[in-house]
Amino acid sequence: MPRLRRDAARLYFKGWSARKIGRYLGYHHTAIMKWVRRAKKVGDVPILTQSSKPKSMPRRIELSLETKIFQMRLKTGRCAEAIHLELIRNDIKVSRNTVHRTLDRFGLLKKRSRWKRYHPHVERPQALKQGDLVQVDTIHRMINKKNRLYVFSLIDVYSRKAFARAYEKMNGAASLSFVQETEKEAGFKFSMLQSDHGPEFGRWFVSQIRKNHRYSRIGKPSDNAHVERFNRTLQEECLDKCSNDVSEINRALEKYLQYYNNQRIHLGIRTIPAEMVPSS
Repeated sequence: MPRLRRDAARLYFKGWSARKIGRYLGYHHTAIMKWVRRAKKVGDVPILTQSSKPKSMPRRIELSLETKIFQMRLKTGRCAEAIHLELIRNDIKVSRNTVHRTLDRFGLLKKRSRWKRYHPHVERPQALKQGDLVQVDTIHRMINKKNRLYVFSLIDVYSRKAFARAYEKMNGAASLSFVQETEKEAGFKFSMLQSDHGPEFGRWFVSQIRKNHRYSRIGKPSDNAHVERFNRTLQEECLDKCSNDVSEINRALEKYLQYYNNQRIHLGIRTIPAEMVPSS
């Protein structure tokens, strides 16, 4: 459109009438004249579309109140709803939506795109034998205010056989290495992997794993209930007794998983994972 407006103005300056240009391009002659007047000001350049944003807002709140909302946000770091309640307590009448829009105008809202996390639906398979559905997740363990270590966990939904390993970093390469090493140790093929939308299970991981993969629904940790429950058991019975040394944690995990898979009765299957006979 910017180039079309410029070309229309060029035709006018060459001697074409506004009506002739309008018939040629399919626009009303009054629009052509608006473009011509604009071209006289900006020159022989593409004529950009002007913003439809209003120059003023008749119901905009006072500048003093805007400043107060801005300062409260910087001072407390609280959300729009908390700031709104604080203003109400101070007998300042303002709607929560107004507070939200004010913070948005100052660029103080943390926005998250839902489309970046969209993934096409993949049917959840029934776990009729080992490897039909394997859930994988990551436990984040705080070392200090800035640093963490990560424990990758994996459980086979059919047999409840579980695996875990600690890493200093969390990324797609660590996730890939963990799954590949675990599959060799498990002794059976993983037909379908299921994970949440964590960055360690992003597009690169899915492309490199070369297996069927599905994501749990956003905000629905119950979709990964088996591995989530295993994570809690792992933390209560093993990780809480370990220091923040990755080597020590991996030694403890190796010992604990031998107990978990071969001695500990799992109430979901009423037996121990090692005694689950693969279905034919």
